Amino acid sequence: MNNTSVDLFIEARWIVPVAPAGLVLEYHTAVVDAGRILAVLPHETADARYTPRQRQKLPQHALIPGLVNLHSHAAMNLMRGLADDLPLMEWLQKHIWPAEAKHVSAQFVHDGTRLACAEMLRGGITCFNDMYFFPKAVGEAAVASGMRAAIGLIALDFPTAYAADTDDYLAKGLAARDELREEALLTFCLAPHAPYTVSDRSFAKVLTLAEQIELPIHLHLHETRQEIDDSLRDFGVRPLERLHRLGLLSPGLIGVHAVHLNASEIDLLAQHGCSVAHCPSSNLKLASGIAPVTELLQKSVNIGLGTDGAASNNRLDLLQEMRLAALLAKGASGRAETPNAHQALRMATLGGAQALGLETKIGSIEPGKEADLCAIRLDSVELAPCYDPVSHLVYCAGREHVSDVWVAGRARVADGQLIENNETELIKLAALWQNKICPRNV
Repeated sequence: MNNTSVDLFIEARWIVPVAPAGLVLEYHTAVVDAGRILAVLPHETADARYTPRQRQKLPQHALIPGLVNLHSHAAMNLMRGLADDLPLMEWLQKHIWPAEAKHVSAQFVHDGTRLACAEMLRGGITCFNDMYFFPKAVGEAAVASGMRAAIGLIALDFPTAYAADTDDYLAKGLAARDELREEALLTFCLAPHAPYTVSDRSFAKVLTLAEQIELPIHLHLHETRQEIDDSLRDFGVRPLERLHRLGLLSPGLIGVHAVHLNASEIDLLAQHGCSVAHCPSSNLKLASGIAPVTELLQKSVNIGLGTDGAASNNRLDLLQEMRLAALLAKGASGRAETPNAHQALRMATLGGAQALGLETKIGSIEPGKEADLCAIRLDSVELAPCYDPVSHLVYCAGREHVSDVWVAGRARVADGQLIENNETELIKLAALWQNKICPRNV
């Protein structure tokens, strides 16, 4: 009997599917056809059943699901290092918002997002959840880069170069969604910026839309103590309780940062099936604090990992975030066993996919899912010896060890090099924007 012809074999030393939890497969092949994972089988079994048109051998690699960046402001790559070592509100009000008012445009967003996509792909990120102005430009840049993206339809109560008020933000966001909705790699979120920039009236409009068109809601939440103090002063309750009273808590809510939570608030998130986008590097750099990851996990709150923007991180490196998330949680809780390496890897993959409502499409290596995959070399001298590949992925390997990346079965990075993005062009583009934003005296 003739074997079935398929597009691609990816033969790996290890495959870590993430689901089922804790599983590591040795000497297995991911069989890919028409952009999806058809099967995961031992090498010999795959060869007996299928004939690949292309074969990728990864003899010293771990193959994992593509990483999911649950919170980003991709265009802010053009502001990387612009204003460092400042607390959040001073950073925003005196530096970032003025720079955005002067420079942000559709072209700025498109160029900055292209730069971010290149960085993310090189680091094994295949999907990002974005929150920024000019969402149509974000989506177009993601598609041009071959990346999967959840495009945030941002809403604020104050005017910017993008929109005048909440109604204008939402109208423009929905128009962008209508224009891009046929793009297979794009989904959408409603993205009210934060409780301190969005009124009750505006939140009601966002909730109505979310229920009508079934989109997740993605917002900054409980990031700083000042945010909570201001909410108590202005609304008489903490921000999460305010959202609860407004009816926003649901499995579709993604609370970004969630640093300052008490026990009852963790219970509230768990009861309503909400997700948390944990951004450890940004939380540390802006001195916002350390999120209670261990306590959230104990209550089975779904956690994904985010980089935040390059202006507050200053790198879009989810492997670094995974390691830092695990170490911070151990140090803060005094429990060395939680989270373990498998839990940390889930946060960086299936946790983010679940938060976005994409867990049936991406986030794990299972038959029927989209072939969003990342291969990481584990044979470098700095990684030797390797007793446990998952431990190495979380605690040892870095984005420099990412060798190959696929999105929907199409190669986007091969042997560490971007396939469809011209690095020289992107570096020149970044330099042009740098000179506009911060001209040098010649």
